[in-house]
Formats: sequence, structure tokens, C-alpha cells
Amino acid sequence: MRPLSIDPDIRKASTLPADFYTDPVYYERTKEAIFSTFWHYVGDEQDIAAAGNTWPFTLLPDCMDEPLLITRNKQGHWFAMSNVCTHRGNILVEKPGHVRMLTCRYHGRCFSLEGKFKSMPAFKEAVDFPRPEDDLPQISLAQWLGLHFVSLNPAVPWSTIVSPIEDRVSFLALDTLQFIPEESKTFSVKANWALYCDNYLEGLHIPFVHPALNAAIDFNAYEYHQFPYTNLQVGEADEGQPAFELPDGHPDFGRSIYAYYFWVFPNLMFNFYPWGLSLNLVLPKGVDQCQIIFRTYRFADASIDRSVHAIDETELEDEAVVELVQRGIRSRLYHQGRFSPTMEPNVHHFHSLLAHFINQSVG
Repeated sequence: MRPLSIDPDIRKASTLPADFYTDPVYYERTKEAIFSTFWHYVGDEQDIAAAGNTWPFTLLPDCMDEPLLITRNKQGHWFAMSNVCTHRGNILVEKPGHVRMLTCRYHGRCFSLEGKFKSMPAFKEAVDFPRPEDDLPQISLAQWLGLHFVSLNPAVPWSTIVSPIEDRVSFLALDTLQFIPEESKTFSVKANWALYCDNYLEGLHIPFVHPALNAAIDFNAYEYHQFPYTNLQVGEADEGQPAFELPDGHPDFGRSIYAYYFWVFPNLMFNFYPWGLSLNLVLPKGVDQCQIIFRTYRFADASIDRSVHAIDETELEDEAVVELVQRGIRSRLYHQGRFSPTMEPNVHHFHSLLAHFINQSVG
């Protein structure tokens, strides 16, 4: 696997090579270099709490396949940890529920809800036992907007990730967002996860791929902003389209903003509309397969219907073109392309981060 090189000057830079999206070696390296060191949405606080004080889940099924567990103790504190017993590696908790302590049904090893070793049958004669490594390994847990995020080994704090988002949308009634299951969908896409992100991160394709969206926004006013591990696309509403009511002092005050499209490295999207939030997860399922989860959250007093933003129509249009690109980059005659300096700075940002972390992991 050769190092990835993205020139920091977008005017000179070339995109990632085609084999990044087709070579299993790059895909495997991405698991440890990227997905194990950044943050992932895993569930809503209200759903986890309603299910009990234990919530087992698998981080990135069919990719990382890491068994994890979120717990809540009697004091109401949340914890995230490994869901693998430290004795012989059995899966510890198999389904959500209420328990006093975590007990392995293989050999009876017990842990507190904080993940601390409590007891183990037939170990009285063991020397130097228990040790710290007999506790369940803890992982980082963050809560934001009533959502849970975890990281196995975070390269940066969650606060660093979300700060640019909060700076832009703090005027919204974020504490009133309510999950709407009937407006939430899952799609399977025959393309590399990063190729889907590439498509999301630029508006250059909008006039050619999304007629409804193109009619709703002022394409000439489309904006891009980059932050350390997050970037933003700002879509300005065309005349007669729904827009945010922005307060005095907001950086976009006086403009009709149709949507704020925030991307969080590597595979999270927070799309804020006047009616609420569309949370998008891009889940790798193989070198040329991914799953896209759309979770819809509405503001409690929202009067605008989600359908005015044609989200489902736009998604199907994106799927079709991304799958064509996945087929195209397998060509023996294609290697890599160039960036539009004005319309693809966020794609350049994404590729630069990928190259940095992947090269760092092999250097």
C-alpha cells in the first residue's frame, strides 16, 4: 500500500487514487487508522434509557464488528465499555435490560455497572488477582442533542468536533428535537463509503443530478467552510422557499438560508433545516458496499413539512450516480482526477484528512 498524497494547495491537488475505493488493503487500513480513532453515533439517550440500564451494540457491523456496551448506574451516570468478558472472551450482555450487575453466563464472572470486576468463582487461589485488566476496558462516551457518540480511542475530543456546529445553529431550539421514526429510512448503496461522502461534500453536481434541489436553492450563492474535523455547506434559499429565521448577530443574518449541511469526519452528517435535523450515517459494509441511515428529528413547534426539501428524492438521485462512479473508477484507464477550487474545497478537506491519518498509521 503506497502512501496517499494530497497537495495542500487545492489548485494543484489531485483526488485520492481510484484504488483507495477498490483495494481491500486501503479498506482494512481505514478501520484502524480512521474508524477506531474517531466518533460514531450509536443511539438516542431516550431509547437507551427506556430499554434499561444496559444497552449492548456492535460498533460498525460488517466493518469494525466491535462488541460494546453502554450502562447507566443508580446515580444516573452513563458509561461505555467493552462487551467482552475479561475471562475467556464471551459476549457479556446479549440484550438490553435492567440488571444489578453485569454477569457472564459462561463462567459467572461479575462486574459493576461501571465495568469494575466484582467476583469470579473458583479464583481464590489465583495469584495477583484481580488486576486492573480484569475490569472491562472503558471507551469514550459523549452526549449531544440527546444522542450518544462513542470512540474507541479518540484522536480529538468530542467538544472540538461539535464546536463549529454549535457556533452556527445554537439559535435553534435544539432541545426540542424529537425523533420521527416514520420519516427515517435506511438505504443500501453499492459503493465505497468514502465515495458517498465525496458526493455529499460538494454542490457542483446539484444542477446536473438534483433538479428539485437546484430549483430550491440559489446555486450561485452556495458556500463552503472548513474546520479542523468538520466542514459546512450553506445553501441559500431561492425566492419563495422555506428559510431559517436568523437572529441579529448571526453570521448569516439578513440572508435566506435553506439548509446547513455539516459533515463530521469521517462519516457523519448533520443537516439542519427550518423544520429540524436529518442525521445521516454512512456505514461501511465492505470495500464497495455501504449503508446510509437517515434519522429524522423535528422541532416540537415546526410547521414546515419535511417533504418540501425533497430529501428522499435527492437520496435516490445520489445513490444512482455514486453507484455509477463506483463502476467507473474500476476502469483500467482511470486513476484520479482534479478538484474544482471553488466547488470542491470540502472534498479536498476530506481527502486531506484521510491521507493524513492513513499515512500516520503506517509511518
